[in-house]
Amino acid sequence: MSFDDIIYLFFLMFSIGFGTYYRKIENPKSRKHIGAAVGFLIVLAVSRLHSIHILITILVNGAIILYVDKRFCHLVSFFLSFVYLIFLRTTVYFGLPYSIPSHTNLIQMILTLKLVGLAFEVNSAYTKKAQNKATPALKNEAETEIGDDYVLDFSHVFYYALNYVGVLTGPYYNYRTFYDHLYKPFHQYDDYKTAALKKFFPLVPIYAIVYLLTDYLWPLSYTQSQDFEERSFLYRYWYIWPTFLNFRARIYIGLTLSECSCIMAGLGVYPDFANSQPGNGPTTNFNKLTEICHSTTTLKSTKYDYETVYNINSYGTELYPTLREGMKNWNMTVQYWLATCIYKRFPSKKYRTFATMFVSGVWHGVYSGYYISVGMIPFGLIVEDIWAHVLLKDDFYLPKKVGYVIMLFLKMQFFSYAALAFSLLDVGKIMHYYNLVYHWMVPFYVFMFFLGKHLLKLKKTGNKSEESILPASTKSGDRKKQI
Repeated sequence: MSFDDIIYLFFLMFSIGFGTYYRKIENPKSRKHIGAAVGFLIVLAVSRLHSIHILITILVNGAIILYVDKRFCHLVSFFLSFVYLIFLRTTVYFGLPYSIPSHTNLIQMILTLKLVGLAFEVNSAYTKKAQNKATPALKNEAETEIGDDYVLDFSHVFYYALNYVGVLTGPYYNYRTFYDHLYKPFHQYDDYKTAALKKFFPLVPIYAIVYLLTDYLWPLSYTQSQDFEERSFLYRYWYIWPTFLNFRARIYIGLTLSECSCIMAGLGVYPDFANSQPGNGPTTNFNKLTEICHSTTTLKSTKYDYETVYNINSYGTELYPTLREGMKNWNMTVQYWLATCIYKRFPSKKYRTFATMFVSGVWHGVYSGYYISVGMIPFGLIVEDIWAHVLLKDDFYLPKKVGYVIMLFLKMQFFSYAALAFSLLDVGKIMHYYNLVYHWMVPFYVFMFFLGKHLLKLKKTGNKSEESILPASTKSGDRKKQI
């Protein structure tokens, strides 16, 4: 475990412990002051003089959100925030003798999402008001956006950006979630200790053991050694599996503990009838959500959840058989941001997936490994969609249970191969490893593409032939009954 990981883990545990005090602060004004003060101390502790970059980002985005035309403030915020994020990672190319510390980079990453996301929230609320289509459905939906109740000024932007919950580690949560945790009383009635313990045990200790063992037995650095080059092809290929297991365990620990810090602080808790979604928060029953705040009896009897800050579903990531499902269950609050701010807003449906993946790569960093890894995903999805129709739709070629196992193997194999580039980062190191395994994944997936297309064509032909020989009474709904 590196020193940076130890610092990261320390502040995660500190945030969890401090939450027991923070959630008991009843005055909203005191909560936001104390939350921002502790958050700034964390920033100062890990960034020192580089904290100036964090303050610049907050001030610039605050000015954009408050004073730039709301029709395109989100675009200005997005452009300037990501340009500055790229600049901070490439200062060496501008003649500056330093680069930001790794923890400052993490803070800048989550801060970029929060402030750009806030600009998108403001733009979305403005757009809905401008449309002036006051149907009941739109009114209910508008309650989820920043409206007249959320009077923004620089102090609100500052408190939101620097609150200690997630300032270093995430997860992403929108401004409404932050606002509600200050002014709604749900955190006073939830069973937060049970929720945090269920989140922590037994998975986090298991992740920790897996991480330490794989890091010791199969270190990533070994892939660059002379001894590794002398190993057999099968061993060199197989090595991506334990390294990816190590990668996943490390991320699972960080994201799960980040959820625990939110739970302990009382941020992201809502009644379960609100049908909250990761990163987004409540999606229904907004009027009821407001009404119960005035009834202590109802608040006490209501069941609560923390779906809003639900960041990682390791079960879904590990056991769902497709890349799409695996990605949807990985870092879900960030997935929500990418879907809301990029995918759904991108003007071209044809290129929206590519644009989303590109922004994801830029957000993660400027290393070649991010783009190599993320750049593989669209091609992997194309091949996977074909084989999902071949193996998972029905029992045409194989029983669906067998198809599930094959798809799961292919998914984890693809993820492991791509994740190595994400971990090695440097293009020289990446190409060194890929050369040692002869870039075998590329021709293999090209082969799988054409084979899958051929099998899918035969499957469609076979289904049509079967339908043509069935009596008319067995087609359509009657056919389903007989089968």
